[in-house]
Amino acid sequence: MRDKNPWQTLAAELKYDNPWIRVTEYQVINPGGGKGIYGKVHFKNKAIGIIPLDAEGNTWLVGQYRYVLDQYSWEIPEGGGKLDVPLEESARRELQEETGLRAGTLQLIQTTHLSNSVSDEEGYVFLATDLEAGEWSPEESEDLQVRKLPFEEAYQMVCRGEITDGLAVAGILRLKLMLLNGEVRY
Repeated sequence: MRDKNPWQTLAAELKYDNPWIRVTEYQVINPGGGKGIYGKVHFKNKAIGIIPLDAEGNTWLVGQYRYVLDQYSWEIPEGGGKLDVPLEESARRELQEETGLRAGTLQLIQTTHLSNSVSDEEGYVFLATDLEAGEWSPEESEDLQVRKLPFEEAYQMVCRGEITDGLAVAGILRLKLMLLNGEVRY
């Protein structure tokens, strides 16, 4: 196993910084010995996704228009978690904000590195069970549609390429495997 860093950093220059991301350009010597540049997007939050699952096997998806993609996207409830806030606390907040649901139980089921060739963004997917309905409170920047559906239908949406968000795809596939292996039951 190769775990030694074959890259050499010669210099680093901050190119962009805002409250959510920082972009740095590095002058490097690559593993083959050539000089080049490498850009890194540093995320100032953790990506948090939640798959709510009720006793009947239903889940909730959130639909919204994604500015960067310039298209509509169906996803699991998700958002950013501050680095100094426990992941579970951020997951509970995002679930309530986007769906109104509160989870009696949260279980971390998937950890991901999203777009790891250009960013250090870490993603975490939680399974939320023992659900209780409440009021939702989306952020000002969110124009959300919430849809309750059988989990199997959400899985089929992934299989048909209708759900493309990386955190949602990883989480839904992981939960499907857990259901097949009997690790989780409705």
